[in-house]
Amino acid sequence: MSEGTDPRPLPLGRSESPPVEPPKEPRLGRPILEGRALRRVYIEEDGSELVILDGVEIAIATAEAVAIIGASGAGKSTLLHLLGCLDRPTDGEVLLEGRAVSTLSEMDLAAVRNRRIGFVFQFHHLLREFSATENVMMPMLIAGVAAEQAQARANELLSQVGLGARLSHKPSELSGGEQQRVAVARALANRPSVVIADEPSGNLDTHTSDQLHDLLFRMRDMHGVALVVATHNRELADRADRILLLKEARLQSFYPA
Repeated sequence: MSEGTDPRPLPLGRSESPPVEPPKEPRLGRPILEGRALRRVYIEEDGSELVILDGVEIAIATAEAVAIIGASGAGKSTLLHLLGCLDRPTDGEVLLEGRAVSTLSEMDLAAVRNRRIGFVFQFHHLLREFSATENVMMPMLIAGVAAEQAQARANELLSQVGLGARLSHKPSELSGGEQQRVAVARALANRPSVVIADEPSGNLDTHTSDQLHDLLFRMRDMHGVALVVATHNRELADRADRILLLKEARLQSFYPA
């Protein structure tokens, strides 16, 4: 995934030089998602270790919004993949709703991803041969929801994200911003407890990005989900309850200091 930079200064009160300390605990209640001592190591062709994450600690509360920032290649996507159960840590554990998930079987992990976690990526990953409604229905059908019920919820979610008049349109008939709106609706389809967004506006222009950011936080408030975002967009990061910096394989508190 491409990761750009944003030269604009952070708002007053947010230092460019964060303290080197563990990230603060969530301020909004009991953690809904936790990473404990997460370590992710890859073995290179010569047998040496490439350490991407080394003892990362993170705890996110219900309905809390957390932004993760850091240089390109710092490991932000790797961390989101671990928190989203798309990958397993080399060491450490991930807990979702108080349940350790890192050691679950592949089938059980797939069920967790389908039912409890929503995803929004830089690229929308919509199925091009299906309509907006059908794309949003897909996670529900996989979860065993009846087609009629899935269609009703898909149309409701699409209306919430401003696409009530585009239900039957296929991805090729939608703009980039509209495609990401469908992706947001799809992420909410099974009423997850957490939505994970990896550079969600990275492919959009400034105006469309701002609209998507508004949508993400409006959906967070409307549906009561936790929101974890990896981003280089400082305006998006500034809207989160907390900003965490991933640097040298560890997380540091960036804001609040």
